[in-house]
Amino acid sequence: MNSSPAPTPYQLKQFFILDPDIHFLNHGSFGATPIPVHEVRQEWQRRLEQQPVKFLARELDGHLRFARESLSAYLGADADDLVYLPNATFGINLIARSLKLQAGDEVLTSNHEYGACDKAWTFACSKTGAHYVRQAIDLPVQNSEEILEQFWRGVTPRTKVIFLSHITSPTALRLPIEAICQRARSAGVLTIIDAAHTAGQWPLNLSTLGADFVTGNLHKWLMAPKGAAFLYARRDCQSLLEPLVVSWGYGDNPLGNSGSRFIDLLQWTGTYDPSAALSVPAAIDFMQQYQWDDVRQRCHDLLCSAIAQVCDLTQMPARYPLDSDLFAQMGVAPLPVDADLINLKSRLYDDYQVEVPLIDWNGQKFVRISVQGYNSPEDVQALVEALAALLPRKIQSLGARQQMISG
Repeated sequence: MNSSPAPTPYQLKQFFILDPDIHFLNHGSFGATPIPVHEVRQEWQRRLEQQPVKFLARELDGHLRFARESLSAYLGADADDLVYLPNATFGINLIARSLKLQAGDEVLTSNHEYGACDKAWTFACSKTGAHYVRQAIDLPVQNSEEILEQFWRGVTPRTKVIFLSHITSPTALRLPIEAICQRARSAGVLTIIDAAHTAGQWPLNLSTLGADFVTGNLHKWLMAPKGAAFLYARRDCQSLLEPLVVSWGYGDNPLGNSGSRFIDLLQWTGTYDPSAALSVPAAIDFMQQYQWDDVRQRCHDLLCSAIAQVCDLTQMPARYPLDSDLFAQMGVAPLPVDADLINLKSRLYDDYQVEVPLIDWNGQKFVRISVQGYNSPEDVQALVEALAALLPRKIQSLGARQQMISG
């Protein structure tokens, strides 16, 4: 085992193509792929173009099998229960449009979900007369038990499906998925988890998570190329799925003939560039080579410092305890409710070269900070100094009100 210390942000930054003049605190949106992994993808593309017929018709199934086995070992699942997809939104659409919901059925979710997936479920429910129910989980929140109890209040006898993010997009909150799935199984409710932000950011063991379906991106925190995502389905639930695209994997004589209906239906949907999926083993190897468990911990510590500094600046409390496990490498810090987010975001980037998303969620406003291995304390300092310059009047006003309340 390599006992050398984990590489510093300055050592890791050399592996990324990111603009060195930008303080990139937005890994959570689209990720960033290390140069060695990007080069592996280019080599796969070269091999594909060298002999397309041989590669796609004779070799691809074996290459994808190896890539699934590598990912399955990382995610704690059987390779025959995983298939590669282009992104997690595709996965949610596939599941939502496969289920035979009835009029009056309820799909229960939270008010923290990603907008594209909300739209997918709204569309699917509109076709059947089912109801898409958003259960509020309020912020601030103190612990997982509080989240579980708030969410479970939304369960009724009509609840047929629970759809939740493992780590939410607008609030970066890690939901207690294991406990929710356990309750749901006891109640006979199907569980579908959007793990778009999980793989690479938080330990994910699909065999113990307890969900019926999980889909997640690999281009974000696992740092695979864009176009790599996965769908996991429990063996006894795979028959519920129907392909969004019917192609050669359908029918009595499927192309590939893998022995798995699940794989045959979803793996081959026409000609496409499989290089992103085939590069996933290289992304996993990169993380293992550079001791990513230690890198993640350092990133989390820096994120805690960033949130604390922004909260100190705005005189507003954090939305979850900074000493908790309710967030990992991505977290939100509150901004004044009257902040002009459109103007503020433009000024942060144009004047201070800080790339970071600003969120308007249920009447609360946040800056959502992502810290990846290439980020340094200087990136956080640039954000805090920019906010101090751009929000001085709001901060002074908040500070004065705080003094009046405490006095």
